[in-house]
Amino acid sequence: MDEAVMAVDAARIATLADQCVKCGLCLPHCPTYRVDLIEAESPRGRIAFAHALATAQIEATPALTAHLDQCLACLHCERVCPSHVRYGELIVATRALLQPTVKPSRKPFGFFTAHPRWLRAALRVANATIVADVLRSRLMQALLRPLRLDRIARELPRLPRAYALPTRKVAPSRGRVGLFLGCVAAAADRDVHAGAVRLLSALGYEVVLPRHQGCCGALALHAGAIDGADALGARLRAAFVGVETVLVSASGCFGTLRDRVFASGAVRVREIHEFLDVDAQIANLRFRPLPVRGALHTPCTQKNVAHAEGAIRRLLGRIPRLEIAALPEQPGCCGAAGDYFLRHAQIADALRAEVVVQTQALRPDLLITSNVGCRIFLDNGLSQSGAAIPVLHPVVLLAQQLEN
Repeated sequence: MDEAVMAVDAARIATLADQCVKCGLCLPHCPTYRVDLIEAESPRGRIAFAHALATAQIEATPALTAHLDQCLACLHCERVCPSHVRYGELIVATRALLQPTVKPSRKPFGFFTAHPRWLRAALRVANATIVADVLRSRLMQALLRPLRLDRIARELPRLPRAYALPTRKVAPSRGRVGLFLGCVAAAADRDVHAGAVRLLSALGYEVVLPRHQGCCGALALHAGAIDGADALGARLRAAFVGVETVLVSASGCFGTLRDRVFASGAVRVREIHEFLDVDAQIANLRFRPLPVRGALHTPCTQKNVAHAEGAIRRLLGRIPRLEIAALPEQPGCCGAAGDYFLRHAQIADALRAEVVVQTQALRPDLLITSNVGCRIFLDNGLSQSGAAIPVLHPVVLLAQQLEN
């Protein structure tokens, strides 16, 4: 980043930070402050750091960088801020300013997110029973620990059973929509994508699944690697040329797609639950009864970015005899936050442990969540705690119970 660009970014950071009146109303809503109870792990503390960095009052130190990096970017603070501080923009800009000081090992694992087919292949191998057992064995964990790969081996997603995306062309009576598959979700949420195609086809839509789509760039963007994020976004725009509406089933990708990748074009990005909920024909779909109790987890990106939690509740309410019990608001984030749970294990595990206990207290037959990262992290947490509670996406439940 050249000096002129850095100067502009620093000025923007200072302007954003000056909006904060230091009232502290955000502190009770911040998951990392909840864990550590120190000002440096609060939005107010991080805003103060960002302002001091941007105005050259302090220099970046490892400790300061760590406090900024440990922000989950959940945006609970932005939702409750009376001064309407644009915290999401502020933290991304500050991390971008710090990019030259970030060690390569701490930057996003860009190869796999940029090449979802390689990622899918690697995850399929890792999910083979014998491979998974070896990776999680004490001996392999000890061998991987010096390489800092033991955490990744423990938290690999358990892939859903092989779902083949429908290839039969449906005669569209109501138009065409594109379905975003993502990078990790392209493997871990294949059941979600298959379910989405089934529901949308039942409603009369032709679903477009571009072969060369990939990562939306959210991981890179949240780390401050803006050039890398924009490069991924450009590839994605090219993949969806000719599509007017792109549907997103992973809430963690929605904001990046809506506000950055497709922000300046004619493509409209829609959250899939919101899209289904307001569809005029949704009342014509019939769903089989499901006499189970489901614990509903609402990802922070669903609450603070996509705002589709109401649509999810209404859609699930269309399944007869399905009882829904919502998890408590706190701790606000399960700790997944993209690749955060791999880089900041202590905080992530503390947050997940609380959500796992809350889930078990509800005695559900299943856990429902609408973001791929939350699904992976909570599924592993429940499994590691000995709880045999499947973790499903709302779209999967709806598609499974569809009668039409």
